[in-house]
Amino acid sequence: MRANFAKAAAAGDDAPLYFYAHLFLAHPETRSMFPVSMAHQRDRLFAALGEVVARVDDLDSLVPILQQLGRDHRKFGTVAAHYPAVGASLLATLEHFDPEWDSALAADWTAAYQLVAQVMVEAAESVDDPPWWDAVVVAHERRAFDFAVLRLQPKEPLDFAPGESISLETERRPRLWRYYSPANAPRADGLLEIHVKAHDGGPVSSALVRQVDVGDVLRLGPPVGHLAFDAGSDRDLLLVGGGTGLAALKSLVDHVAHNGPARRVDLFVGARTEEHLYDRTDLERLAAEHSWLSVTLAVSEDPWSSLPQGDIGEVVLRGGPWTSRDVYVVGPGPMVDDTVARLAQHGVPATRIRTEVFAPSRPSPTVDGEVTS
Repeated sequence: MRANFAKAAAAGDDAPLYFYAHLFLAHPETRSMFPVSMAHQRDRLFAALGEVVARVDDLDSLVPILQQLGRDHRKFGTVAAHYPAVGASLLATLEHFDPEWDSALAADWTAAYQLVAQVMVEAAESVDDPPWWDAVVVAHERRAFDFAVLRLQPKEPLDFAPGESISLETERRPRLWRYYSPANAPRADGLLEIHVKAHDGGPVSSALVRQVDVGDVLRLGPPVGHLAFDAGSDRDLLLVGGGTGLAALKSLVDHVAHNGPARRVDLFVGARTEEHLYDRTDLERLAAEHSWLSVTLAVSEDPWSSLPQGDIGEVVLRGGPWTSRDVYVVGPGPMVDDTVARLAQHGVPATRIRTEVFAPSRPSPTVDGEVTS
C-alpha cells in the first residue's frame, strides 16, 4: 500500500486533480462542499493520506488522528453517506497511477479505507457539540502593515484548553478554514483573542487582516489540541515564540495568571526587526502586572535596535540555565528546530520540550488542511 501510494504521490498535482475530477463527475453534489477555487485545496487530500499511510501500522497514534478528523469534518457538512463516494474516487486514483494495480491491492485498500471511514464516522456521531460556532468580531486592531489582533465573541459557549487551536472561516473566503490559537485562556465571557499575519498567497489571512471588520460573523470549528499544555505540572516555564506563534504562549501566561499554580514564567519573543514585534505594548503591560513573568524581546536582522540581537534560540541560552523548566516553543519551523536543538544540547530533557510549528499556510495541525495564516 505504501509503494502504491508513493506512485500516486510522485505524480504531483496530477493525482489530486484526477481524484477531484473523478469525485465531482461521479458525485456532483459534493462540489458545493469545497471552495470555488481548488488551488489551496487540491494537495490536502494527499497530505492527509500520506499521514495515514505513514501511521498505518501504529494504530495507537493513527486512531486519535482519525477520530479528530471525523469530528472536525462535520463543519464541512460531511455525513456518513459521503465516505463511499470519496473511497471510490480514491481507489480509482490509486489504480490510475499504478500499472501494477491488481485485485489484491484493491482489496487491501478497500478494507483499509472502510476502517478509516468507520472510525471517522463513529467519532463524528459520538459528539453533541455543534459542527461550528458563530462568532461576532467585536474588535479589530491593525498592528503594523500585515498584522491584526481580532477579538471574537462566540454566540454559544465554546470550550477549549490553553494552547489549543481553533479553525476559522469567513464568508469573504467561503469553505476555506484556517487554524489559529487563541491568545487567551478560557474566560467567563467567552471572548477569544486571535492574532493574524497576512501572508502573500494566503487568502484567509489577508481577508482577516485587511477586509474583516467589527460586526462581521465568523465560523469557528471544534478546538484541537497540539501544544499539549501540561496544566498539572508546577514546574517553572520557559516559553519561546516567533511570529503569531506568540498567541499560543500568551494563552499559557493567561492560564497561569488566573489558575496557577504559582510559578516563574520566562517568555522570549523573537522577530527579524522591531516592527515585527506587533504585540510589544501588551507584552510589556503583562510583565509590569505580574512579578513572576519576565518578557525578553529580541531581533535577528535589526542592527540599529537596542534589543538583544541574534536568533531567538541563541538569545534564550544566554539567559539560562533552563534544565529544570517545562519548555514550550511555538513559531516558524526553522526557528522551532533551531531552538529545540540548542535546548537539547543545553541539557533540557526532550520529554519536557513541547512544540508547535506555525507555517505561513496553516492547515489542520494534524493532517487535513492554512499549522498558521
